Amino acid sequence: MRIHHLNTGTMCPIGQRLVNGTGSIFRRARMVCHCLLVETHDGLALVDTGIGLGDIADPPRLGRRWLRQTTPRLDPAETAVRQVSALGYSVDDVRHILLTHLDRDHAGGIGDFPKARIHIHRREHDMAVSGRIAAPQGRYITAQWAHGPEWALHGDDGEAWFGFKGVRALGDRNPDILMIPLPGHTSGHCGIAVRDKDKWLLHAGDAYFFHGQIEARPRTPLVLGFFQRRVDMDRATRLANQERLRALKQRHDGEVTIFNSHDAVDYENCLCADHAALRNEDGTRDNAPIVYKVRGEMR
Repeated sequence: MRIHHLNTGTMCPIGQRLVNGTGSIFRRARMVCHCLLVETHDGLALVDTGIGLGDIADPPRLGRRWLRQTTPRLDPAETAVRQVSALGYSVDDVRHILLTHLDRDHAGGIGDFPKARIHIHRREHDMAVSGRIAAPQGRYITAQWAHGPEWALHGDDGEAWFGFKGVRALGDRNPDILMIPLPGHTSGHCGIAVRDKDKWLLHAGDAYFFHGQIEARPRTPLVLGFFQRRVDMDRATRLANQERLRALKQRHDGEVTIFNSHDAVDYENCLCADHAALRNEDGTRDNAPIVYKVRGEMR
């Protein structure tokens, strides 16, 4: 499977050192919305969607306080749908969207892919969509799924994956894409694990915000840590899952690459690794992969 790393929304909150951990407190930080575009046996799959065209057309729906705090660029060229098109695909080639959770900066683009099936943990759907569980006021932007997408709901049962439980979200035809329950940030929050040749990528969503949080000696910039605590639904569970991710990194760093949704360092490291993997034996680099279709199937 070919995997593309996408930034589908740049955010520029004030206080670079207090958010990114380096730089000046008087400069703006850089945060990303790190998504994956995966070529599967059943068309394309997106892991998270970031900010969508609907959000850019109507920014107030994202919430004035959130806009003021995060200062997103709201650039249409960064949206998943525009980047999918730039890679030579059509909107309808995206047949599955796997969401870590339904916060506004993760689910904003699902309306740009109206034919895609939306995979989510059942608890997240119960809180954000069906209302079976009361959600914190203002937490979710229901306009982002007002088009009535087809939902695929998943639970906690699954197979063992490096000490975690993994659910084959796309079934046995795509056994190398797993949803990994990692609650805490929200009640139905999940990581998405994707096999990349002989290794795994684990998109950990918002299970942590800063690359230093899963190092042997964890550290978190002041403002970022405060924001993370404020938006936790279950802080104790989130911290416990962070510890599990930390142990996974220490024990299986050569087998699993872990990254989160918003850390620019994680994102750039993944891009560097991706570019290195495309280099030829003589050290030169191929151009972007040529994408074509044969009888409607992705090749």
